Amino acid sequence: MAADADLRRALIGVAMGLTAVGILIAVDITVEAPLSGMSMNPARSFASALPAGPWTGARLYFTAPVLGMLAAVKGYRTLRGSTSWMCAKLYHPADKPCIHCGQGLPGIREDQR
Repeated sequence: MAADADLRRALIGVAMGLTAVGILIAVDITVEAPLSGMSMNPARSFASALPAGPWTGARLYFTAPVLGMLAAVKGYRTLRGSTSWMCAKLYHPADKPCIHCGQGLPGIREDQR
């Protein structure tokens, strides 16, 4: 029964995440694209800017997403006080060990993850 509840919780989390991503994409396309002419596809942006000559925003365009991701991780860990690694898998079956975070592997304690 506990595995069913974990699976249900994981599926609800996936559904909420997919809904949030869909809303974000819809808002970006309807609000941001007409204002700034932005593109959500880096390959398309780079390919159309390359023949146009010097592209002064290239450094920012390619580094900002990575820096934003790192800032989000730092903010999450600061707010939550978490220093341990967390697994990206939403559902861990009880009978199978996780090769990503070590859950269920023999000899790995909770504080080592």
